[in-house]
Amino acid sequence: MADTAYTPSKPNGTTVDVTGAAVKPPPPPQTNKSQLYNPNLNRHPYRPNPNVYHRNRRRSYFCLCCFWSILIIILLLFIATIAGCILYLLYRPHRPTFSIESIKISRFNLTTSSDDTTRLTSNLNLTLSTRNPNKKVSFFYDPIAITLLTDETQIANGSFSDPFVSEPNNITIIRSSLYSTSLLLESTTVNQIRADLKKKSGIPLKIFLDTEARVKIESIRSKKVGIRIQCEGVHSLIPKGGGGKSGNSSATAAAAVSASVSGAKCIVDLRIKIWKWTFSS
Repeated sequence: MADTAYTPSKPNGTTVDVTGAAVKPPPPPQTNKSQLYNPNLNRHPYRPNPNVYHRNRRRSYFCLCCFWSILIIILLLFIATIAGCILYLLYRPHRPTFSIESIKISRFNLTTSSDDTTRLTSNLNLTLSTRNPNKKVSFFYDPIAITLLTDETQIANGSFSDPFVSEPNNITIIRSSLYSTSLLLESTTVNQIRADLKKKSGIPLKIFLDTEARVKIESIRSKKVGIRIQCEGVHSLIPKGGGGKSGNSSATAAAAVSASVSGAKCIVDLRIKIWKWTFSS
């Protein structure tokens, strides 16, 4: 039986063989440095993107401008509201009133030609009055455009071409001539007019007046404001012979017919225009 050789180790970690010669320990295994992962290897220092910085800066400026713009608009509206309330409490302004004094029809001819088309030739005299119920408010009116309709069909127009001033607690009379010359009418309109003429009250008439006006309160003068006056409740017959199928020239020489204006009512609407939109009140 062979004896097993024991190789004692020295304190410094070297070993000796059976002959007593020192044996060097094997070198440690070499590691592949390229396989080690270094998280900081090949990493560039962080640099912020200047485009993102400028974009964020522009966005913040835009938001700031929007905020201040909205705030200024709100403040201006608030100041205007307060000023309007103060003016209203001090002067109690009221809208002007309009009324129809008379309408006289001197000519109203319906002429039907051989091709079955009907044309209207008319002449009317209109008298209106406008009253300013305020004590310290004046109205400065531009020329007035006047349109006469029956059953939503225009049959005559005219104008009051002179601008005028409506003083406080004053009544102004407006006179104008309305006319139409060979105005082509649709067959449905002609039939409706002839049907209305058979009624005791006659044909219904509606009047539109369009103008602009400035408001003056002592030394304060506003900008021009659009005004539309709509008058309804007028009925009238026509001079004899004016509604015939072939027309009648004797209607020109016939006496003028006065319309019934006892039930007429006029409504005044303010037409405030902001940019492209028009608001009525």
